[in-house]
Parts: sequence; structure tokens; C-alpha cells
Amino acid sequence: MNTQVAHEFLTRCFASGDTIALLLRSDSPAKVTQRIVTLEAAVTPRYLAWLSHENANGMNIYVAANPLLPGSRKRTKESIASVRHLYLDIDTDGDARLAALRASIAVPAPSVILSTSPGKYQVLWQVEGFDFSLQETTLKRLAMAFGGDPACTDCNRVLRVPGFANCKYVPAHRVTAEYPSASRSTPLDFQLEMVPSNVTLFDAEMPSRRRAGNHSNSESDWAWISMELTHGHDAVKLTRELASRRSDKPNPLYYAQRTVDVASAHLWLIDGVPTDDIITMLQFRRRFELPVALCSARAREIAETAQRMITRRNIA
Repeated sequence: MNTQVAHEFLTRCFASGDTIALLLRSDSPAKVTQRIVTLEAAVTPRYLAWLSHENANGMNIYVAANPLLPGSRKRTKESIASVRHLYLDIDTDGDARLAALRASIAVPAPSVILSTSPGKYQVLWQVEGFDFSLQETTLKRLAMAFGGDPACTDCNRVLRVPGFANCKYVPAHRVTAEYPSASRSTPLDFQLEMVPSNVTLFDAEMPSRRRAGNHSNSESDWAWISMELTHGHDAVKLTRELASRRSDKPNPLYYAQRTVDVASAHLWLIDGVPTDDIITMLQFRRRFELPVALCSARAREIAETAQRMITRRNIA
């Protein structure tokens, strides 16, 4: 165990005088212990040594993402003092989804990225200016946007503490932390308002299921782009034209790139093109516009998005 890593995480995430909730939990045997203490008490060498001892004996170590009201005895929603963090649990296709998140201009750089187990992450943003209602809405949109766990949107959510081991694995996986940004973010930094409530950001600019005759601008864009691509028009030129048409978007180029690329992948899949070939073609198309490290993860995610669209239509 590395208690110094835990100390740094806790002191970065919480302020002097904060009341925090620590949760210790094991699955076999089933056991749960919760301690509500001040930050100062939690980071003393003696307290961290106790956490380390419990962790060595199979207890997973968690902390509530938001501070509690002084004097709280339980970690209920009513006991949360303020919104300190937004957070996202990425449990599936973790590396690709994390790469897409890092590259997205819809969200600011995270404050902390926790590697909780191989290919799984918890992403945190330190924030200010959020009330509980706005936090919950934003958490749901983040989960939809980046493929996170949609159940992890409660204000009393707990997070793993880095420096300790994730005891669910054999051998146990050491939880690590990366700190991409030291800034606090505000609601204006999260440009997720364009994400409809029933789709992901990767699908956000695609047509939703509306009543016939009731078409959004994005649906019209989708229909136009699909028709142009079917007729063999150049995708890069279409991207530039769509971006110029949609100056109302927070980032017209991002919107245009995604719309054109998902539409292309959608048409290729319908034509029976193998997924690996689609990924290669998307990488080649954007090789001069996007960093090399991003292109592969982005292309794979777009191909998966197009496949989900086809699957949903087949089910419907």
C-alpha cells in the first residue's frame, strides 16, 4: 500500500475542515464499515496506517465524492454539504472511451483519473457553481456521453482511494491516480446541453426517434450528409461545408466531423464492409486533422456507434 498516494488524493480533493465519509467494504466475507471524520483526521499517519491494515486484510477503501455537513452521522443525500466533484465510472471499453473523453471539447480536462482495475476508470472533475439538481443532470449526461455507468449519478457516490488495492482481483490491483488538471470547472465548461436525454454524445448529432414530419436540424443534416456520401461526394469537403452551415453549434467542426464519420461508418456497415476496414478508413480520413494517438480509439468508437444505431433499428 502507498499511503502517500492516498494522502495526496484526499488533500487534493477536499479542503481543510471538510467532513468526509470513508467506506471500507469486502465481499468475502461480506463486511461494511463506514467512518465519518474530518479531512485532517483521515490523513494522519496513524489513520492511514489503519486503512492500509484493513486493505491488506481484504477491505476495499472508498471515499464519498462530496463532503458532508459537519456533525453528520450517515452518508445520505441529505447529509451532503456541497457539490465538490462530478464523476464518471467507465467500466466497458475503458481505454477507448477514456481516449475519446480526453479528446472531447465538450468537457474540460479532468481533475483526477483513477485506474481502478485493468481497463476501468473513475474520472473526476473538481467543480464549483453546481447545485444538486444540476449535478445530477450533468452526471447523467456525462454517463450517456462517454459510455459511463448510468447508475453512478448520486451525490453521495463513493470513489476508490488510490494507493490502496482493489481486492476484487487476484492478485489485487493497485488503484492509481493521474492529475491532468488543477483547475476547478464550472457549469459553463460542460457543453453537454446538445446531448438529448436518450442518446450518447457519440450518437448525439444523429436523428432521434421523432414523430413523422417533426425533424430537427440535426436530422436534416444527417439525411443530407447520408445522401451526399451515397452519391460519392468527398467526406472532407462535406465536413467543411457542414461546419460552415452549423455555426450555431458550440464546436461546428467537431459536430461536422462526427456527423460525417458516423454517417460514413453507418453506410459502410450496411454495405457489408468489415469493421476493421471501417476503422482503418476513418483513421486515414482524419490523419491530418487529429493526433495519431486519438485516431485509432476514435475510429473504433465511431464504428461501434454506427453498429449500435443499426442494431437499435433492427430491434425496433
